[in-house]
Amino acid sequence: MSQTGTLMGFVHRRRRGAELFLLVLALAVGIGAYAAVGLGVEGVVPADLVGYGSWLTALIVAAHITVRIVAPYADPVLLPLVAALNGLGLAVIRRLDLTYEALGQSDTFARQQLTWMTLGVILFIVTLVLLRDHRVLQRFTYTAGLLGILLLILPFLPVIGREINGARIWINVAGFSFQPGEVAKVLLVIAFAGYLVLHRDALALAGRRVVFIDLPRGRDLGPILAMFGVSMMILVLQNDLGSSLLFFGLFLTMLYVATERPGWLVVGGLLFGAGALAAYTFVGNVQNRFNFWLHPMDYYDASPGSYQLVEALFGQGWGGLIGRGFGNGFPERVPFAYSDFIVSTIGEELGLTAIMAIILCYGLIVERALRIALISRDGFGKLLAVGLGAIVALQVFVVIGGVTGLIPLTGLTTPFLSYGGSSLVANWVIVALLLRVSDQARRPAPRLDPVDEAGSDSESTQVVKLR
Repeated sequence: MSQTGTLMGFVHRRRRGAELFLLVLALAVGIGAYAAVGLGVEGVVPADLVGYGSWLTALIVAAHITVRIVAPYADPVLLPLVAALNGLGLAVIRRLDLTYEALGQSDTFARQQLTWMTLGVILFIVTLVLLRDHRVLQRFTYTAGLLGILLLILPFLPVIGREINGARIWINVAGFSFQPGEVAKVLLVIAFAGYLVLHRDALALAGRRVVFIDLPRGRDLGPILAMFGVSMMILVLQNDLGSSLLFFGLFLTMLYVATERPGWLVVGGLLFGAGALAAYTFVGNVQNRFNFWLHPMDYYDASPGSYQLVEALFGQGWGGLIGRGFGNGFPERVPFAYSDFIVSTIGEELGLTAIMAIILCYGLIVERALRIALISRDGFGKLLAVGLGAIVALQVFVVIGGVTGLIPLTGLTTPFLSYGGSSLVANWVIVALLLRVSDQARRPAPRLDPVDEAGSDSESTQVVKLR
């Protein structure tokens, strides 16, 4: 073996060892938090700790083994990060379950979330096993886009469409509720990436120059106007501000990365401003959320009001820097503390330090996605990684920003932490796609060496073949 091959093998073994250490640390976070919940709320170690810990370990180990077999060069940090976030989310949801049970409610959100995590890991494994080359997805650019739009339309259907908490973003089939928009966001990233790879040269052409910024040509505005229309449709018809912001911001981010033209950001910013003003003027739900954000205490006792936001802010303020500890807070005072407002629960009982650590974990996920995009060898892989990372970044920003009062509330779930099967399963698939692109990008390129052709006795008859 050559000296270069020996060095690469050593680096590869060191990376695998670091990943194993990070996985053990991630499992310690999840299982340790679960034990801390039992001790803090009930005063004893949970009776099902061994069974729960074994199941969680089995899921993560199965995911790790699959990655090592079918994607051995994939990024070693992504899986430990999502395992730690998912484990912590399960523990926090279990803490709320115990309080709800004491209040006479029989909901077992943690058990359901563990079931959804199991399904998510299964789809994670299936995605990695069946999808051996991410470039295959480029063939389904328009199919993925059409399916994504159809999924967004499903909640409008009269039989299966459901409106929950004022937003019509759910469908109900055979007694199971599901958010098709969570699957649509993955399909739309694939569609955007495939479309932009084919048309980025035309979209990058400069039009009129205004104040040192090259604005796009009028004939090229079609894609962004179409996405603006889709976003406004989601906002007005589904009453879902969060998904509207997510889809438009996602497309605008990928468009800017593909073309490197600041003019698209200017056009997108103007469209966003116009849409926000129109929504505030004509959509009552958006106007309420802006008012609750600007003057939360004025609407504390109103209906609809800002009770949820104010209680979340009170809880986070009471938690302080290091929190009150599991069982010593009152996160149940916040409606939907297990889903939209799980960050406020963490802030109250684990403190600002825990929230900062969680934001750091999300930042690392986004950083790894962008790093994958930088080293990817094909344009489709670059845009796919950017789009998947942008999904996580946008969701975390609007969710944590809304819960902490930085921006108006939008109603999205916190990836891997919040209760919600649709979101959790989709996010596990997102990680699988990132790992597949990463494996392709990190895999050493095959070396070409000159060798003597059989029967040849001169250097001039040498041919090059793959080693």
